[in-house]
Amino acid sequence: MTASTASALDLWTTEREGLRRIDLHVPGIHCANCISRIEGAVRRLPGVKTARVNFSTRRLSVEWHDGVLAPERIVETVAGLGFEARPFAPEDTAEAEGKSATQGLIRCMAVAGFAAMNIMLLSISVWSGAEAATRDLFHAISALIALPAIAYAGRPFFKSAWGALRHGRANMDVPISIGVLLTAAMSLYETLTHGPHAYFDGAVSLLFFLLIGRALDSAMRDRARAGVAQLLKQMPRGATVLQEDGNTEFRPISEIAPGMSVLVAAGERVPVDGVVLTGTAMMDRALVTGESVPEVAGAGGTVLAGTLALDAAITIRVTAAGQSTFMADLVRLMEAAEQGRASYVRLADRVSRSYAPVVHSLAALTGIGWWLAGGDWHQAVMTAVAVLIITCPCALGLAVPAVQVLTSTLLMRRGVLVKDGSALERMAEADLAVLDKTGTLTLGRPTVAGEIPLVPEDRALALALAERSTHPLSRALAAELRLLGIAPAPLAVVREIAGAGLEADVPGGVVRLGRPDWVGAETADRLGDGPEIAFSRPGLAPVRIGFCDQLRPDAAAAIRRLRRLGLGTSILSGDHARVVDRVAREVGIADWRARCSPAEKVAEIQSRQQRSHKVLVVGDGLNDGPALAAGYVSMAPSSASDVGQAAADFVFLGEGLMAVPTTIAVARHARRLVRQNIGLAIGYNVVAVPLAMLGYVTPLIAAIAMSGSSILVIGNALRLSWRVKGTGA
Repeated sequence: MTASTASALDLWTTEREGLRRIDLHVPGIHCANCISRIEGAVRRLPGVKTARVNFSTRRLSVEWHDGVLAPERIVETVAGLGFEARPFAPEDTAEAEGKSATQGLIRCMAVAGFAAMNIMLLSISVWSGAEAATRDLFHAISALIALPAIAYAGRPFFKSAWGALRHGRANMDVPISIGVLLTAAMSLYETLTHGPHAYFDGAVSLLFFLLIGRALDSAMRDRARAGVAQLLKQMPRGATVLQEDGNTEFRPISEIAPGMSVLVAAGERVPVDGVVLTGTAMMDRALVTGESVPEVAGAGGTVLAGTLALDAAITIRVTAAGQSTFMADLVRLMEAAEQGRASYVRLADRVSRSYAPVVHSLAALTGIGWWLAGGDWHQAVMTAVAVLIITCPCALGLAVPAVQVLTSTLLMRRGVLVKDGSALERMAEADLAVLDKTGTLTLGRPTVAGEIPLVPEDRALALALAERSTHPLSRALAAELRLLGIAPAPLAVVREIAGAGLEADVPGGVVRLGRPDWVGAETADRLGDGPEIAFSRPGLAPVRIGFCDQLRPDAAAAIRRLRRLGLGTSILSGDHARVVDRVAREVGIADWRARCSPAEKVAEIQSRQQRSHKVLVVGDGLNDGPALAAGYVSMAPSSASDVGQAAADFVFLGEGLMAVPTTIAVARHARRLVRQNIGLAIGYNVVAVPLAMLGYVTPLIAAIAMSGSSILVIGNALRLSWRVKGTGA
């Protein structure tokens, strides 16, 4: 590695408390084996404290003790394993998003499903007693359909199995691949030798049902990647640097360093962390606090990457850039939380870990046993194939997807979108609901509290001022006045004072609408604990106008039902304590925390999960993305930010909060049916496998039994709607 490359890598490292950190993009990662190899090799390097790979974004994050290791050594180690590694950039997430494997899996699933249906139609004719010539023709046609379909649709399993075997390891795809290929080979042999039985339908059906699960898992990773991608899209790709001679130059973020002066125009997001040098602006800090009401930032004030300058330009001195900013920390929080959730394994997956290796071992032992006992290799292989077919995990593969599809449809009718099927099981296990305040318990829209305390003439003047502002409180006031039928007064020139409000000249002086202290209202005269603006005109005392964020109409009822379902409730909010306390009292929640940053929310959620709680997180804001990802399961309203919706497992429509307890109730019914389906699938094998091993089951009967077990599982899943209707969920 050249010196220039080494220095370039140094620019991508950050230092904190004696530790250095670098984030690398490793696009070649495609399986758990890749992750374990990379993490293991990097952890063995001297001085390395942690090395973790995020599968969704292909990001390798490494921390090591400063002065012990050069970053290029890490890149060389990864390269030695056969993987490309380069500094991680936001566009890498977008690239990974575009190269999702989900579409490829869906194509494989479609090919397998289409082939299985056609081969099944041909098999029915064979099962019905077709004569030898006709039977041979149908077998030949089945082979022409099945072999290309197996070659195409089986690629995800074959590639994974070969990769594991090449490195001296085995995984779940090894026995699956052996079973599919052996069944196809024996079916081809039977076809070429005019044998009475071929089992192409069993091999292709097995691939089809297994691909359903793979596609669902890949879609879940896409959702995780989308959450991080949406967060990264909030960040500018560069910054306008103010040079010493007064000129400006736009530079990419990678070239911005602490100590530089950066100009942020009105309407732009702050690209770095810094301190305001000149200018005053209203800053939208929803990313930090989750609150829609902006805050003033003036000379000497601190601004964080990702916040938005609403009404004026400011110049800031950079204190942190690139991977050291608040936004970078937020992305890392979300990725770390997603990685923790990725370790969750669905109930069917836990069962199949033991199930598949056992049944495939039984098939192998059956074949060996029959060959040793009789010396007839054809009979031995056919009996082993019968065991493979009868133990085909189609019923187990359908146990979860069948219930998931029906549950998703049922919840859709109740206004809840299920984004991650595996989250249904986690939702059923939740025992603590942690809710955000703004936009979750409340509607997230400021409205005028009570009557507008202005006479008609003043209302017209206030409307004329409010319509010229983008401030949320001004917009709320303008909307309320319009609903009352007020027309704006004619004002020739309206001036916007950055960070203060609006003013205009009228006969006798100046009329103002804005911050109460700027307008001249006394601080001691606050109307309540909500945000306020004030209006003044010449000759009259300023008038305060208070605002509130209305509760969702059924918030208190939803909290009561959560308790009846056995869940504890808590509020974590970025708002002021007095506001959170009022909302908590109104909905009946005793446990609450205010002024929480995104990192504090994540830490609190993780702390409760370490105390054996399974936390349901309900939130909506940009700042709630990491918290939603950190929860055991998560839910967001349809009014949530793109980041919030991307990070959540469920999204509910409408303004009611009752969707949360309804989803829990339905998920618990679904969990019971999943467990019943798994029990049926295992029970079927307990009876069928011994019969097949003893030679009492022909491959034809095995195929019929396998199909029957799948129909039984689907029929049981259809009971979900009846059970839910019976409980009123």
